[in-house]
Amino acid sequence: MSIPLIVQKYGGSSVANARRIQRVARRIVKARKAGCRLVVVVSALGDTTDDLIELAHKIAKEPNEREMDMLLSTGEQVSVALLAIAVDRLGVKAISFTGPQVGIITDKFHTKARILDINTERIQKALKEGYVVIVAGFQGKTDSEEITTLGRGGSDLTAVALAKALKARHCEIYTDVDGVFTADPRIVRDARKIERISYEEILELASLGAKVMHSRSVEVGKKFNVPIYVRNSMHNGEGTLITKETQKMEDITVSGVALTEDEAKVTIYQVPDRPGVAAKIFARLAKANINIDMIIQNKTQTKTTDISFTVFKNELARALHVVKKAARELQAQQVVCDENIAKVSVVGIGMRSHSGIAARMFAALARKKINIQMISTSEIKISCVIDGKRGKEAVRAIHREFKLGKNSVKKR
Repeated sequence: MSIPLIVQKYGGSSVANARRIQRVARRIVKARKAGCRLVVVVSALGDTTDDLIELAHKIAKEPNEREMDMLLSTGEQVSVALLAIAVDRLGVKAISFTGPQVGIITDKFHTKARILDINTERIQKALKEGYVVIVAGFQGKTDSEEITTLGRGGSDLTAVALAKALKARHCEIYTDVDGVFTADPRIVRDARKIERISYEEILELASLGAKVMHSRSVEVGKKFNVPIYVRNSMHNGEGTLITKETQKMEDITVSGVALTEDEAKVTIYQVPDRPGVAAKIFARLAKANINIDMIIQNKTQTKTTDISFTVFKNELARALHVVKKAARELQAQQVVCDENIAKVSVVGIGMRSHSGIAARMFAALARKKINIQMISTSEIKISCVIDGKRGKEAVRAIHREFKLGKNSVKKR
């Protein structure tokens, strides 16, 4: 019987200092001695990436994206080397590699590249030689040897993609929380850990602001059916298993509530109401590689329409540059931006077969006199844009409405 291969990923908080690196090393050694082959993906230490970004912006307001990738990729190189040293000191052979060294090939979009291919030959060779292989997350290279990074949270993507490429038994994502919760425990004290959740649900929660998993990593997991465990690196809990949908999951109408506070709303007023206008605007945003979330179009009485959409704040400046230029060419009246918004969402596989979820959500917000600015729905999700100052209050109200807390479950 072949020795099982497991991919583990440790986030920045798990390797924030020498003591935590040594704790992770002991966990790796324990798994190795239990009979597993291991590939370990590591993020940069603690707040290293944020510190490097801040340093770059002190030098230039809009740093060159290629050079930002060169800068930010250094963080993971430090952490993989230190972890390899720590594992080796405990008597287990370990070797560290950067993303480019293990053949992670990406497209050419600097600062948020997508993985195109992984050549696992070097990793397989090291595994056969008995090494624990430690790989820098978040990074890769183009086919022309340019260093790229995968965007914030990209180490999750590295781990799941490697698990798929190496045909690992499963992927373990270690972080500073016990798993996936019904809401952010920092906002809702009564939030409950979810034992098992579907790819579809966690994908929605991740894209809606739940920071436990990177949405692109879940997409890869779902596409290739890679079982993913989210666990706490500080102790030995079971965590949350992310897997394909089961019948039991459908009995739960709402699995979780998510809050996004890093988006802004852009509105273009009095756009000429004729076919193809919206297509021109959003085609230009797509060409600039700007991700758009919610979109609403309101027809007015003057043969014009108002178009609103949300965009991540870190892409707002570029989005406004593109939109204002398009608005002038289309002879729209004006472009207005509102950064003081929050998006609150409910997610659940059971919403497919249960009616009235939207009504209950809207009623919970109404009781708190929280006004809804935009609404977006899918098969398993309902999202509302509201005043940014009311986001946390809205999450708590909705969480109570659907009885998602620990105490509510006990009372059922």
